[in-house]
Amino acid sequence: MLYPNKPAQSAAPRGLVKGLALLLGCTALTVPAFAQEAPADEQPAKEEIVVVGSLGALPVKDVGSIFGFDKNLVETPRSASTISKEQLERFGVSEIYDLVAQAPGTFTNSFFGVGGALDIRGTPGEVYFRGVRRLDNPGNYPTPIGASDRIDIVRGPASPIYGPSKTGGYMNFVPKSARVAKGKYMDNPEGQISYTGGSWSKSVLSAELRGPGKLGSQAFGYSLYAEVEDSGSYYRNMSTKQTILQGSFDTDLTPNLRLEFGGMYQNYKGQQNGGWNRLTQDLVDNGTYITGSAKPLDTSGDGKISPDEFDAAGSFGVFGTFACDNKGVGPAGWTDACLKANFPQLALTGVGTAKLDRRNTLTGPNDKLWNKSTTAYMDLIWDLGNDLEIKNQLFYDGYDNINENAYGFSQFHNSYVIEDKIVLSKKFTTNVGKFSVQLSPSVRYTDFLHGDDFDYEYFHRVDLTKGYDALSTRLLSTQSGKDYSSYLRGYYTDFGFAGLTDLDFDFGLDLTLGARYDNIKGKSSSDATRTRSKNGDVGQDTKGVWSWSASANYRLPFGLVPYATISRQSVVIAGQGAELDPGNLKGKTWTTASKLYEGGIKGSFLNNRLYAAVSVYKQSRVDFNAQSITVNQAVETRGLEAEMRWSVDKHFLVTGAYTRTNVYNLTGLNDGSLFSFFGVGDLTNVKDPSLYFGGQLFGLVPVANKNQSRRAGIPKDLFSATATYSFDNGLAFAGSVSHVPSVFSGQSQAIRLPAYTLVDGSVSYTKGPWLFRAVVKNLTNAKYFRANFTELFGGTIALPERPRSWQASVVYKF
Repeated sequence: MLYPNKPAQSAAPRGLVKGLALLLGCTALTVPAFAQEAPADEQPAKEEIVVVGSLGALPVKDVGSIFGFDKNLVETPRSASTISKEQLERFGVSEIYDLVAQAPGTFTNSFFGVGGALDIRGTPGEVYFRGVRRLDNPGNYPTPIGASDRIDIVRGPASPIYGPSKTGGYMNFVPKSARVAKGKYMDNPEGQISYTGGSWSKSVLSAELRGPGKLGSQAFGYSLYAEVEDSGSYYRNMSTKQTILQGSFDTDLTPNLRLEFGGMYQNYKGQQNGGWNRLTQDLVDNGTYITGSAKPLDTSGDGKISPDEFDAAGSFGVFGTFACDNKGVGPAGWTDACLKANFPQLALTGVGTAKLDRRNTLTGPNDKLWNKSTTAYMDLIWDLGNDLEIKNQLFYDGYDNINENAYGFSQFHNSYVIEDKIVLSKKFTTNVGKFSVQLSPSVRYTDFLHGDDFDYEYFHRVDLTKGYDALSTRLLSTQSGKDYSSYLRGYYTDFGFAGLTDLDFDFGLDLTLGARYDNIKGKSSSDATRTRSKNGDVGQDTKGVWSWSASANYRLPFGLVPYATISRQSVVIAGQGAELDPGNLKGKTWTTASKLYEGGIKGSFLNNRLYAAVSVYKQSRVDFNAQSITVNQAVETRGLEAEMRWSVDKHFLVTGAYTRTNVYNLTGLNDGSLFSFFGVGDLTNVKDPSLYFGGQLFGLVPVANKNQSRRAGIPKDLFSATATYSFDNGLAFAGSVSHVPSVFSGQSQAIRLPAYTLVDGSVSYTKGPWLFRAVVKNLTNAKYFRANFTELFGGTIALPERPRSWQASVVYKF
């Protein structure tokens, strides 16, 4: 356990880890049996199409992660993309930010520097594992890329078969499989060992092994993956230590009954990165930083400022100008005279200016973001003949997380989810077409224990040219065990039933229709003994919610497939640690829904060597009376997404994408304002910002029209392209480029971040079992920023991104 101050939780995660370790050990004992072939009485699979030289980038394989039916992307009436393992390797994709160049509709603001989930269509997305939704991860830990065989990016809410989901979309991670084409086990084991080093002491060692095995007379397939990282960082006070273990297994228990099981364990130790504080346009444009020290408050002499020490010295987090002559809740009422007369404790001393090193950010020497996550699954698939199948999917995902930041924010989560879903599938082939039906009852139980500490979160007290000291380091609730802003424990149980049908007529029309009903019971209790407010609120409620989807596409001549989709998808409004707010439960505002209208046209041409797709859409929340500002905003998005992938020949692959996104915060638009921290650009009547950098002013940012409600940090127009050329002698080149226009850093639209063009390049050489690859990130050394948590903090902090860097890999395949 990571938290000595927390009560004990379920032992399920430890048991699952031990079970997975036992399975890995059993596999290791079967090495002598690897060469024995599995029985050849498998059911034949759909004929596989292979386009040589495409790196698996073309949509010729079935993707069941979108609607649940075995259709490729051309046949699927939704905007989606897949990124293959070969693409990830060739282009050196190592974090989710790299995926922006590979797929339209994706661009991610900084969530304190941690790549947990993509922003899709301008709002935080979700992460799925083999088609099942994981716990929320906006920035709890970086989602592992290297452990995937394929990544599917689905834009817009999920199909009803997958349960309640967010508006924007999701990434689905497909782990490495032990089976090959036509459902047979591999004939022989294969694997690889890889080491990657690079800038800032990057050091990653990984290995994978997959193949057939036997336990007695029982044949099975397996895939094992392990990754160990011990890397430094461009930024000071940051590093990454990480271990990832993954195992996938499948076996035929009988000729008609198959078992698939496995899981993934990730132990991550790193830090969040809030970026630059004391944000001004001059700092963004020229690097000019306002220096100065906050006034001393540490009366105990322990080197940290406690909440009691803050309170004894006066108010440091001030809402509204009620102490001033010009009373109000907006930023315009603040003046130098008001601050000097009423809040002298907020002023800095020794004020000046300096050029700020981009490596100096808000991360302190003792900051931590530690996360242990465990994911496990077990599927039983019965083939009853006559195209009738029953699948039972059992899924577990849990994390144990602690997050500490010296400027005044700490948090923990100890949460898990268990889901069991039965899918009954039946296919019918008639003289008018092929029809498929799926019926799926499911139950999903989420348990959470979550603590937040944000009431004394003051970014500006630390002078980044000097670093943290007793004037700026806060005593955190995760260290003291008290003074939490919220301390919640609870659960929610979802009993769902879904039906889905696909009607594929021979004359070219394909209809996909689905509906789902979820009965969800939730409870959340606040622990008054742990919170400074002594809030012991309890909320409990049961809600029934509907979701549905209707899609149609039509196969025209010349490979063109126009399509249209309309859907309504329900969602539970949970927080960063999967927690429910007791007030939302009491007010019956803890669930909501989104509606999607989407249309487009796709096509596969030149013997499946060229794929192109374009879509337009509008999606929005059907109500906006509650939102999780961190992970589930109430937004409306309108946009266009276009994608092209062309395998010119066996040597040359080129892709291109264009995204147009207009995303609006409906809560702000409806209320006429949004709660926000005020930055220098907001307080236009304050001429000396050092007068309040010792604390934080906040209030309501006016949102008078739709343009002012636009979500900051998300570019309106985004262009990207990739290309790779491989020679017959084993030499290959690859490159990607993304152009991002200028964006505002915060909801108040006071600070503008510059436009930039990001170029990455790689060169690789294969000789026998050896592969050598070098990757250069940010090849042109572009200076750029990423907006951070734009609704709350966008006017106060922004993340300066890394300069040019390199990494090199040596891979041995066997």
